Formats: sequence, structure tokens, C-alpha cells
Amino acid sequence: MSIYLSGGGEPPLADFVADAARSSARRDATVPRIAVIYTGRHYRKTRPDEIVDALTAAGECEPVVLEYGVSQEAALADLIDIDALYVSGGDPREYLRALQPVLGEIRRRVAEGTPYFGTSAGALIAAEKALVAGYSIGGIAVAPPTISDAESELEIAEGIGLVDITIEVHAAQWGTVSRLIAATEASLVTGGVAIDEDTALVVTDGGLNVVGGGSIWQVIPGEHGVTVATAAAS
Repeated sequence: MSIYLSGGGEPPLADFVADAARSSARRDATVPRIAVIYTGRHYRKTRPDEIVDALTAAGECEPVVLEYGVSQEAALADLIDIDALYVSGGDPREYLRALQPVLGEIRRRVAEGTPYFGTSAGALIAAEKALVAGYSIGGIAVAPPTISDAESELEIAEGIGLVDITIEVHAAQWGTVSRLIAATEASLVTGGVAIDEDTALVVTDGGLNVVGGGSIWQVIPGEHGVTVATAAAS
């Protein structure tokens, strides 16, 4: 099992592509096929062609772009002969909507060894409880309003469930750490990790590792509030 959770920006991809190559050996393929899952709605930064360029620059692979519009949903057939999954950024709710028919299949495949790379929204939705929108709790702002389009009240949704902690992204860059702290203190979630841009938390059978150029912020609930600790990338 290898799950890469990126805070956005330009995360390191070489290890993920190498894991995809090992995954492709299960179907006797020499070049891994990586599904690039993208909705694009409300997301103006990284386009699918840029993701394809970044993946192929990181190692030999065949990216397969699966772009879902506002009324389109994924199907099991989309994942045939796919060796790894890359889920991009945008509106987390759009990704959960589009992937709803295959969420169980994604969980099964990742548990069996298919590498998963989620960046920004793709990392958020990997959690059991995903912070998908909003910047206030009970009408009180807990993070900058710029982190969520027009929505104010925090919205929590059931994610894919690849990890049992809540994930926050763009941590230092967007000031989202405070949203995770407030959600934990209000007992809406049971703690989690906020990840900087250009950084990824890597979850494997062997444990956890932080790679890239930034840090992760661990938010742990306690009897008298929360504890926040940082871990820098290695």
C-alpha cells in the first residue's frame, strides 16, 4: 500500500511513479498506466496536460486523463488496466460526486496495492471525514474566507476512507491549519494533519514519511484542547 497525500503546489512525484511501475508488474506491463482524475470545476491552476507533463517527467509512465464534467460520473470500466491513481485539485465535493460509483473499488484497489496520489482536493477526500468547504463554525470564522469560495459554514463529508485521519491542505500558504484545529476542538473531527504545498505525507505499510519542501502540521485532540506539532520533510 502506498498513499501519497499532497498539500498542493508542485509535490514530488518520482516515488509515486516508481510505485506505479511496480504495480504494473502485476499485469505483466512494462509501462504503468496512471489514471489522472480531474474535474476542473472552480479550479484555475493546474490543467490535465500539465499533470501529464509532470508525471512523465518523473518517470516512464502512460497517464490516462479521466476528466468528469458537472453531470458525469466515473464507471468501473474507467479503471480497467489502471496501475495507479492520481486525483487532482479543485472542488472536493465535485470529486466525491463524480467518483461516487467507484469509491468502493478505489478503496479495494488501494488496499490491494494500487498507489494513490491525491493533491489538494485529491488529498482532502482520501480521509474518512473530509473538510470539503467553509471557513466558519457556528458563524464564527476559523480560517481566512479565501480558502472556500462563497460558502461560510464548515461542511464535512464522508470521504473515500483511505486514511482514518482528517487531511487539510495548502496549510502554511492558505492558513488552513486553524480550520483543522477548530474542527478538532469542536469535536467535529478527531484530529488530523495539515500539509504544506510542495509537500506530501506518504502512508505505506511500513509507516509514515514526509517528503518535499515543506512541513506537515499534526493536530491531536486532548482533554484541555488540542496539541499542534510539526514535522519537516526528509
